[in-house]
Amino acid sequence: MFVDKARIFVKSGKGGDGSASFRKEKYVPAGGPDGGDGGRGGDVVFVVDEGLRTLMDFRYKKKYIAQEGEKGKAKKMHGRDAEDLVLKVPPGTIVRDEDTNLIIADLTNHGDRAIIAKGGKGGRGNVHFTTATRQAPNFAESGGHAEERWVILELKLLADVGLVGFPNVGKSTMLSVVTSAKPKIANYHFTTITPNLGVVEVNSKSFVLADIPGLIEGAHQGVGLGLEFLRHIERTKLLIHVVDISGSEGRDPLEDFHRINDELKHYDERLSKKYQVIAANKFDLLESEDVYKNFEDSMKAQGYEVFPISAATNRGLKELLSYVANKLDEIKETPIFDEAETFKYYTPEENESHKIIVRRENDYYIVEGRPVEKLINSTNFQDMDSLRYFQNFLRKRGIVDELKALGVQDGDTVKMYDFEFEYYD
Repeated sequence: MFVDKARIFVKSGKGGDGSASFRKEKYVPAGGPDGGDGGRGGDVVFVVDEGLRTLMDFRYKKKYIAQEGEKGKAKKMHGRDAEDLVLKVPPGTIVRDEDTNLIIADLTNHGDRAIIAKGGKGGRGNVHFTTATRQAPNFAESGGHAEERWVILELKLLADVGLVGFPNVGKSTMLSVVTSAKPKIANYHFTTITPNLGVVEVNSKSFVLADIPGLIEGAHQGVGLGLEFLRHIERTKLLIHVVDISGSEGRDPLEDFHRINDELKHYDERLSKKYQVIAANKFDLLESEDVYKNFEDSMKAQGYEVFPISAATNRGLKELLSYVANKLDEIKETPIFDEAETFKYYTPEENESHKIIVRRENDYYIVEGRPVEKLINSTNFQDMDSLRYFQNFLRKRGIVDELKALGVQDGDTVKMYDFEFEYYD
């Protein structure tokens, strides 16, 4: 089964907590702090594997969670870093953040890697919190937060040339004749329900040809197989537009040509501007060559090259493919995303939140944010040195000043997640 879109949940590993331990050695009654740092949480990493062709692996399993880093240990022993969770995807996979629809990564070539969720940093052990006045800190830092998100995976085939046209015009037959691909072929609509790829070799040149499932009117709105496969045309450099010149199904090839281009334009105007070569298929079934001559004159008047072919008998295919191979050398690579579309790769700095929110709600003052949550988890409220560190953090980060600006008075309640404190200046 061909699967070209998937929705999955990914979560990195939390960093391991630092250790708040002290040396316990014979003849050393008051050993100093020796708590080690926690290990790093595992990243969720996507890697391109050219052996994959679909997103089938993500069809049934929807949640992927990396391991947490190991906690720090005594004797300054560092907790073990967690292994990254590596997920393999086929070439041409785009990863989007579901909430923002921003593109996190465009994975094109074999071996391309992208970190989709960054693991938390390991927390520092208590050896890092000694000062001239604090010789025995009885607290350590908690591990960094894990990152989690729902992402949308989209697969766009990597082909140089795409075959487009109405169903049953002969695209699959043509692909089977000019490549070693073996698409399913029969005399009914939508025989091709998944894209097929094949390699064409002509005049010592080669290119990848994709048979895109037949389009119908309304495809850009999702009618038929429209939206499922229109995206596969986006990466092609050139389109071979196949029409049934014989009109064997009672349709006008000229009208068919314009209707297909309307669908391309409505889906994405850039698609309709791709270079197109017209393959007038089933030429051997024509009762009068005047039909082809009128069609050719109309197409050439609009700037298109037309080739009369018969995929069933191989007529005209070499001339068509030779022209396409030479034309590909002239066409420059065009970006899939224009500058107007938001496109960014993930970096840890962009995704790490350091924001602290201080607000008033009824009779309470609320302090929130990941740094505050981490501070709460790191604080030993039974230890005076830890409490002093906690208070100094609030002052250095300007939280106390923000509370005063909001009108906090002695005795007012300040809430930080599950903890409530009475404020005293």
